[in-house]
Amino acid sequence: MNLQTKIQLQPQEHKIDYTSEVVLLGSCFAENIGSKFSYYKFKSLINPFGILFHPKAIETFLWMATQEEQYTESDLFQYNELWHCFDAHSKLSTANKEELLALLNDTLVTTRARLKTATHVFITLGTAWVYRLQALDMIVANCHKIPQKEFRKELLSVDEISQCIQNSIHLIRSLNNKITVTFTVSPVRHSKDGFVENSRSKSHLLTGLHQVLDNDPGIGYFPAYEIVMDELRDYRFYEMDMLHPNELAINYIWERFSYVWLSENIQQTMKRVEEIQRGMSHRAFNPDSEQHLRFLERLEEKKLQLKEQYAHITW
Repeated sequence: MNLQTKIQLQPQEHKIDYTSEVVLLGSCFAENIGSKFSYYKFKSLINPFGILFHPKAIETFLWMATQEEQYTESDLFQYNELWHCFDAHSKLSTANKEELLALLNDTLVTTRARLKTATHVFITLGTAWVYRLQALDMIVANCHKIPQKEFRKELLSVDEISQCIQNSIHLIRSLNNKITVTFTVSPVRHSKDGFVENSRSKSHLLTGLHQVLDNDPGIGYFPAYEIVMDELRDYRFYEMDMLHPNELAINYIWERFSYVWLSENIQQTMKRVEEIQRGMSHRAFNPDSEQHLRFLERLEEKKLQLKEQYAHITW
């Protein structure tokens, strides 16, 4: 009996190995898969401005980074004793205005440099719903818990989404025309928008994205949304909120992603990295025992051997 609807995947040509440089931007899928890249010690940059949920926020971030723009004090505001920027996630917010300004602009410089040398960029679209700050007539990336009455909620049209995606691709290629660009749509349902509204949002994202894909064969698509909706069509693959994929689902998606994107030649290296990661998380019953001290010594030797092979790997 076949008890699962399987999404057909094809391995890609420009696969990722330990010499590749990967940039991941966008919604939760970028964070989930990005954490796997970090765990296995690939060269990766994950959401430098934090999670960016919608296409317009991603386009704005790429514009600021690729065009060597800078934020000024007028782009910041104070709320609940913290300084924020509407273009960045709250995790970047600080109690000091100058510190936030320096962090934002340094991050833009770092992102630009990484995009110039990156081999792959993965962009995840989370929602087509956006919030427009009425006082400035500006679509924001994050509302920072400012009262909703200050914003107007809007649904990006299919054409607006297509334009955002095309602009984002153009900005990336303006720095690096050899980079492999791949899009995904987040399988996370945005229940706060409403379930019917979430379906409208995902349909706009998928239609807008595929309009671009149909006309640009150089752009890839990884069906994370379809894998969760069809292959993992069971609540045992979700967190307690019944909305976010749980660890089991994330590991499954990573396995499918690995089949498509990771080089077969690095499997042994990944196993060595995982062995070290597990060793580092091990908690000894007797930390001062001779057996444990020998274990730590062997662990350091394994780290050094891997470092000699791949200089970018740090622990």
